[in-house]
Amino acid sequence: MEILDLTSLEQRLCQAFPRGASIDLRQSPDEDPEHPGTWASERTVRAEVIRALLLGDASGPGEVPGLHLIGARIYGLLNLQYAEIPHPVRLIACHFEQPPDFRGAQTRQLDLSASHLPALMATAIRVDDVLRLTDCRISGSVELGSAQVVGGIFLDRTRLGVDGGCVLQLSQASVGNDIWAPEMVAHGEISLGAARIEGVLDLEDAHIKNANGDALNAAHLTVGTRLNAGGLKAEGRVRLTAAKVTGWLTFIEAELRNPGGVALGVSSCEAAGFSLWDAAPVSGDVKMHYANFKVIHAKPQVWPDTVRLDGLTYETLAPRLPASQRLALLERDEDGFVPHAYEQLAASYRRVGDDAEARAVQLAKQRRHRTTLPWYGKLWGHLQDATVGYGFRPTRAMAWLLALLLLGSVTYGLNHPAERGKGPDFNPVIYALDLLLPIIDFGQEKAYAPTGPYQWLSYLLIAAGWILATTIAAGVTRNLNRA
Repeated sequence: MEILDLTSLEQRLCQAFPRGASIDLRQSPDEDPEHPGTWASERTVRAEVIRALLLGDASGPGEVPGLHLIGARIYGLLNLQYAEIPHPVRLIACHFEQPPDFRGAQTRQLDLSASHLPALMATAIRVDDVLRLTDCRISGSVELGSAQVVGGIFLDRTRLGVDGGCVLQLSQASVGNDIWAPEMVAHGEISLGAARIEGVLDLEDAHIKNANGDALNAAHLTVGTRLNAGGLKAEGRVRLTAAKVTGWLTFIEAELRNPGGVALGVSSCEAAGFSLWDAAPVSGDVKMHYANFKVIHAKPQVWPDTVRLDGLTYETLAPRLPASQRLALLERDEDGFVPHAYEQLAASYRRVGDDAEARAVQLAKQRRHRTTLPWYGKLWGHLQDATVGYGFRPTRAMAWLLALLLLGSVTYGLNHPAERGKGPDFNPVIYALDLLLPIIDFGQEKAYAPTGPYQWLSYLLIAAGWILATTIAAGVTRNLNRA
């Protein structure tokens, strides 16, 4: 394509392009491409000239062509839809009058760092090296759905969107290395649904604001190493449903806010570790059902009033805390009593050899379960709790036995029951023990018969013995089944 009436700047660009030479039009490094009102007309390049250079054959002997233009105003539509661009494209600190169109294009490298764009249309683009949008100001959306970037994507310190909606679309994209987006600011949704990132996804100190919607939608995301969202400020839902992270998923010192809705959803997510260490208390619900982490690193005060933990599996909780500080979270599950959540917590204590705390969790589980039973079930539960702590406090049974034994021994020692017939000599301690133990027979109970109120005491001791024996057997059975 031949462009006529080239300006002096466009002629310079045509001469520099075959050599890959750089043209820097900035008067100072601090210029703001978002407001180019003071830029002279001599800094304007027509988009059709850039297109002709990129699609033409400008190579010569010993030359490596490349477009490297800094601080220009790009006038018109840069339409490179479905183009095969064999040269690197570097349009740095430029002001684009219209959104450039790279949909379906293939290029070696695309660098738009520090530029201002109304939007970027690059769905299904293929970049053989890196895609750089560092320090960009993009008032509309960046469309990179189904993109294939062999190197990495750089979005550090970039500002996206002004009116909400989806401002970064990376759904089903494939990135062969990392996505770096520290200190990125987005006024709208970041969509990474079903994207695949072989390296790191870094959102450290990013700020995403999309109240009443998704701030980060990364359902079914796959990350090859780690997802770092340390210091992230998210207003809106952070959704990582069914995401898979080979390493750690971290929200260290993050602020997650979505009052009245789900602030963090990691249901069915898988990662080596999950961290909310030193994060601000989450404002909104947290859903973690059927997620799987080896380690969960969070203090109790970070969790919100409503959680969903059914099916959550983990091996270790950090920091190491008494069960009493962990149980409150289980009681806030929006599904009510979730046995699996208690079993997971107890297993985490057993895994580190803390059987006492594991038993405390199991006891709390039985007490919580009791609240769901009919009145007779609650009555029996209270009885098991008071006597042997559902089998997790066996020393209580011994205390009850000793107290009842002392009561019977003193009472019958002072008031001997009448003889039924020939039998062993009366012993008040053995007699009381014979009443209390329902299976063992010392011959005392058959040989002596109390009367009046002492007969009623014997009935009480017999009944208490059976209750203690039954509750102890139930506790032992429960422990054996758990083992």
